[in-house]
Amino acid sequence: MKTGYKLPQVTFHTRVRDDSIAGPNPYRWQDMTTDDYFKGKRVVLFSLPGAFTPTCSTYQLPGFENGFEDFRAQGIDAIYCMSVNDSFVMNKWAEAQELKNVQVIPDGSGEFTRRMGMLVRKDNLGFGLRSWRYAAVINDGVVEAWFEEPGLSDNHPEDPYGVSSPETVLNWLVAANAEAAA
Repeated sequence: MKTGYKLPQVTFHTRVRDDSIAGPNPYRWQDMTTDDYFKGKRVVLFSLPGAFTPTCSTYQLPGFENGFEDFRAQGIDAIYCMSVNDSFVMNKWAEAQELKNVQVIPDGSGEFTRRMGMLVRKDNLGFGLRSWRYAAVINDGVVEAWFEEPGLSDNHPEDPYGVSSPETVLNWLVAANAEAAA
């Protein structure tokens, strides 16, 4: 992946809350496209191996969630967390994490992740196909900056984390904005 790359056009099958639906599961299906999420916005997208996993739940997602105002101050309109998990899992994870700022995107079939070149096998952990960990600054559907963890490969014995951290992405934004202002 590199800067200047236009995101692939895919449809994400999401479940959204609908208060007009009675009962214990007031959600309906709503298809969202790449354009629905990214067109006309400058956003941070980060993708990770799985909802409810330790590094993702303890560091990466909370870091982006808690730092949202800092990202907004750097010109970011939204922060999206993507994983090769279905919408049911992503919604429950968002609920468990008490998200208010970061929006989750379910890439249940892995189509977006595959077309980004980031789909890897994690059979060694019993996960199957998942996303390699990365983050990106996306401006109107085009990659402005790319932060990929080292070692992209199937069944990697570790889960590298640092390059795609909220701190790294925020530091890049601060530097890029300072350079643009100079």
